[in-house]
Amino acid sequence: MRAILKSLGRALVLGAATASVIGLAAAPALAATTWTVKPGGAVTGTAGTTTVTDTTASPPLTVTCTSSVFKGTLKKGSGLAGKSIGTFSSLAFNSCTADNVTLSVTLTAKMPLNAVKYNSTKKTASMTVSGLKGTLSVTGICSATIAGTTATTGGTVHATWANKTSTLTVLTTGSTLHLYNDSCPITATGDAINFTGAFKFAPKTTITSP
Repeated sequence: MRAILKSLGRALVLGAATASVIGLAAAPALAATTWTVKPGGAVTGTAGTTTVTDTTASPPLTVTCTSSVFKGTLKKGSGLAGKSIGTFSSLAFNSCTADNVTLSVTLTAKMPLNAVKYNSTKKTASMTVSGLKGTLSVTGICSATIAGTTATTGGTVHATWANKTSTLTVLTTGSTLHLYNDSCPITATGDAINFTGAFKFAPKTTITSP
């Protein structure tokens, strides 16, 4: 009797395992999100007033720039992955001042643009720009390196893309940018910073997802 029960138990276990495997095999694979970019190619994103803020300083230090410009390229076509859907090569901030002091802020690195989530109702997309590195300086006085969570890693900012206006708006929330090697008297190494601006792209571009 024990031998019969033992064999029956094994059969039940094997049967359950087989059913589980069959169930997994029959489960549909999740489709990866794909994107369409038109027209793609070289792009320039120009913003008006752009602010760079040291949120750690007390009170927070805000640098106001009269304009800023993203330059780079976007992939073109459909069926594109959201990661590195484009790459910026430079981000220049123009005529920047803080408390009547003129500063220079420049980001020059390979900065991927990543599409995260599409809102088909609003025709907008959640985006990130990663790999940001650069410098903040007061000519002849002081300087600081801009990077991510360490002095050698690129930082990330969050943004929203609007197809109606072909505009990438960088948000103040979600930034991982920090200052390093800082020799300026009113900021310090490790300070968290962010920037915000609305960059209108030329040529007019649409970025969508099914």
